[in-house]
This record gives sequence, C-alpha cells and structure tokens, in this order.
Amino acid sequence: MKKLSLLVSFTLLSVALCMAQAPKSAAGAQKQTKVLIETEYGNMTAILYNETPQHRDNFLKLVKQGWYNGSIFHRVINRFMIQGGGQESKMNDPGYTVPAEFVPQYFHKKGALAAARKPDQVNPKKASSGSQFYIVQGQKLNDQQLDMYQKQTNRIISPERRAAYKTVGGTPHLDDDYTVFGEVISGLEVVDKIAAVQTGPGDKPVKDVKMKITVIK
Repeated sequence: MKKLSLLVSFTLLSVALCMAQAPKSAAGAQKQTKVLIETEYGNMTAILYNETPQHRDNFLKLVKQGWYNGSIFHRVINRFMIQGGGQESKMNDPGYTVPAEFVPQYFHKKGALAAARKPDQVNPKKASSGSQFYIVQGQKLNDQQLDMYQKQTNRIISPERRAAYKTVGGTPHLDDDYTVFGEVISGLEVVDKIAAVQTGPGDKPVKDVKMKITVIK
C-alpha cells in the first residue's frame, strides 16, 4: 500500500513538474503591437518588437500623442532607407534619447523599422533619437559582397542574416549600431515608392512626403 501511495505521489509530482516546465502556448505569449503608417504613396503596416520595450513604449506614446501626424520623411536615399519622425523645419525631436536595445535576431533587412541617432563621436552609447526613425530599403547582396563586408568590419554575419540579405536585401553595415525595434509586414512596395522620389539638398524630397501613424486595435 505504501509503495502504491509513493508511486501515485511520484506520478503526480512528475506531471506537475512537466506542466511547470512546458513552454507557454502561443495564446499566452505577449501580443505584438501593430501600427498603420499612412502616406499618399500607400499604407504600411508595421509590428513593434516586445524585445525592445523601451523603444516600443516610446514610439507608442508618441503615436498616441499624434506626434507623427503631418510630419514628413525628411531624408530619403534610394536603395538605402527612408527617414522621418522629426517636427518642423529643423526636424526637432522631443528632447530626450532612448537607451540602445540591440537584439541579435533583429537586424537591418528590408522593411526593418529602426531608430535614428547621433554619431558615435557625440553618442558613444549609441542612444536613439527620441522620435526619429527610418525604414530600411537597402538592396540584395551576394555571398561575395557579404564576405567582403565581414572582412572589412571583422563582424560575422549569421546564417539567418546572410539568407535575408541575399533574398530580401538590407543594409548590414548598420547592424548592432542602430536599434531595430520593429518591421514593416505589409506595404513594402510603399517603401520603394517613397525611396524613388526626387530629392534635393540633404536628401530631402522635393515634394513633402507626409505621414500619419495610428495604432491598429
């Protein structure tokens, strides 16, 4: 009887341990926030990564305040990126920075949503601008180009990143230097359209490309 009791207790304990160690279901995972970026060239839907919480929360705060509504993409470079998020003619930001949040699985593939920042000389901790961001367009790269980049920078490109840069493209030279906090999941063709607009001094579009950003509920 004692053996049976011990066996039952051991079995119940084993089940409890297994349940405690089992991975959480997808339903229990934290939901990713989506935002809608509207422009005259079309709309883009982007997700914000939960693994970069300070950037996610700051971006959402500004979106809800209407900070970005009516602002422009003030710097556009074809086959590189489109940048916006400042206000008025001097592209003012809110007056603060956000600490860098580098996450290995998030990098500068096409569609990456990343934070702009001041250069290393005045910003050695690579803190992000309080509001300015960019969306990567980039270009597809072959193995020879990626190998050359590795040799020049002494940085190893992971198989995952290499595959992405070869198939969808991107800008690997920005990896681990600028925080990537989201990505465009719908409307990549809009990035291409904006990147192709005519620009003048400072890579500023000749005709303003305005945006409106809202949270998708």
